[in-house]
Amino acid sequence: MLYFNNRDPEEMAQSTKAHIKAVIKYKKSKTKQFNLSLNTSTDRDIIEKLESVPSKQGYIKTLIREDIEKESQEE
Repeated sequence: MLYFNNRDPEEMAQSTKAHIKAVIKYKKSKTKQFNLSLNTSTDRDIIEKLESVPSKQGYIKTLIREDIEKESQEE
C-alpha cells in the first residue's frame, strides 16, 4: 500500500495525471514498438523458446545485435 503523507486526494490525482502524461510523451518521442504474431502450429518452436527465456525483449535484442555484428564483420 502506498502512503502519501497526508497529501490532498485532488493533488495526488493531478500528480498522477501529470505523470501519466509525461510517460506517454516520453514513449511517443523515445520508443518504437513492434508487434509480433506467431502461429501456434507452424511457429511452435519459436513460441516455446520465447516462453523459456526470462526476458523476451532482451533475448530478441541480443540476437539482433549479434546478427548486426556478424554482418558488419562480413563487409
